[in-house]
Amino acid sequence: MITVRHFAAAAEAAGTSAEPVAATTVGELRARLVERHGPPMARVLAQSSLLSDGVRLGADGDRLREGVTVDVLPPFAGG
Repeated sequence: MITVRHFAAAAEAAGTSAEPVAATTVGELRARLVERHGPPMARVLAQSSLLSDGVRLGADGDRLREGVTVDVLPPFAGG
């Protein structure tokens, strides 16, 4: 199980700022989040960065360690 923390538009799409998700790869994580939260989450994920321990996660096949926290960071605007 991993912990997913949602920020900004991701939290709005998920309806929560954090949730546990059973996933072993980045692709599986994305799929489970879309299954749970539908098209709004799919749109957010398409533009978001996923970070774990401050490191950006890349390919869908990248493995996720048990117990890790993944942050979903949509693009931010402002200044």
